[in-house]
Amino acid sequence: MTANAWPVPTQRLVRLAAAGLLPAVAAGGWALATHDAQAGGPAVSALIALDVAVILVALADALTHRHLAIDVARHCPPVLSVGRSNPVQLVLTQGQGPPVSLAVRDEAAQDIDVEAMPAWVSTTPNAHTVVRYAYRPERRGERRLGRVWLRWPTRLGLWQQQRGDPLDQTIRVYPDLMALRARQSWLAPGRDATAARLQRKLGGQAEFERLREYNQDDDVRRIDWRATARRRALMVRQYQLERDQRIVFALEMGRWMTAESAGVPVFDRALNATLRLGQLAIQSGDQVGLLAFDDQVRAWLAPQGGAGAMRQLVRSAFDLHPSLVEPDYESSVATLRTRLPRRSLVVLFTQVHDAARRDELVRVIRALQPQHLPVVVSLRDESLEALAAVAPWAEGDALFVRGAAASHVLERERMVAEFRQAGAIVVHERADALDSALVQRYLDVKVRQLL
Repeated sequence: MTANAWPVPTQRLVRLAAAGLLPAVAAGGWALATHDAQAGGPAVSALIALDVAVILVALADALTHRHLAIDVARHCPPVLSVGRSNPVQLVLTQGQGPPVSLAVRDEAAQDIDVEAMPAWVSTTPNAHTVVRYAYRPERRGERRLGRVWLRWPTRLGLWQQQRGDPLDQTIRVYPDLMALRARQSWLAPGRDATAARLQRKLGGQAEFERLREYNQDDDVRRIDWRATARRRALMVRQYQLERDQRIVFALEMGRWMTAESAGVPVFDRALNATLRLGQLAIQSGDQVGLLAFDDQVRAWLAPQGGAGAMRQLVRSAFDLHPSLVEPDYESSVATLRTRLPRRSLVVLFTQVHDAARRDELVRVIRALQPQHLPVVVSLRDESLEALAAVAPWAEGDALFVRGAAASHVLERERMVAEFRQAGAIVVHERADALDSALVQRYLDVKVRQLL
């Protein structure tokens, strides 16, 4: 579907109009300065005639514009990754007529940066012209794409004809799926080695899975000498951790989750960590679910595993955003306990900064036990810790800032200690260490068979 075209003046038209207007103004000014109404009369009349001619030529050029017989089609994936360059294509199909030079601009949608636009292309009759560019979304959620604008010159070049094609399309902006795919290396043999090291360290047990050939990361104590003798190659016993366990991610969406950590919203960091650990858990044979809440429950996904579980997890979380309200931990967790009768690992992402919320969270942790195993995840405030690390010999305002920051950091550490005393596993890490710390706790729980 295309829209009607309308003309937009070019710099050529502006210069041409100025060429006729400025001498007329100068002649009129001369007549006023000399107090002679007849001075420059013929010149003024000639210049006015010139201006009229310019106007008539411009109108004729605008009215005799060329019709653009070009169809436009946008090829954009229905799902994009936030913060990434997602490739997009426009296909311009011209029918009969001479080649046309075009300026192309994609209006896209709010919160989407369009890279490599506008573009200038030349079309060929009875052929396809492909314009390649990229969308970089800034926020997750559902978006409706806007028009694609085309501009091409009139015959004399005094105008640019402009046409907007309303290529309606709804897309979904998901968390960084490309990074999730890159993290699949966690599921390589190295993960088995990590689990084996944890198993030896913690004394946990795991179920025998199969025999396989030895590699340099294996413990020599796992070599099966009888199988080695039979096959005349070093063979080791491979164990698997217990499967079909349940993990539910509880994402708080209150006001403290709207803050940023190193330029990225805290909630987005929590969501990314949820999807990465969820991917690992699903591919390890476990089931994952989701509870998102602020002052009420906003999303619920019952634990599930299998091939479609990751897709369901992403769909349930892609358009969640925190709001400036106080979270209701107790009612949300009560809902969780009602809907989740089987013992599960409950991973709660939150940020707590005041004593009232701390006491409420301690009650929630105790209420979850012994039915479930709670894990409380929060990010360290790196900017606050940097202020607290100011040189101790600082003077003046810097000393007061350091004291206030250190007081807040100590209070956060006391909160973490209280959560542990209440029976929760606590992951309190910097943003760059959050993913690896969560994976380590997850493997620790499975090796210890805490579920």
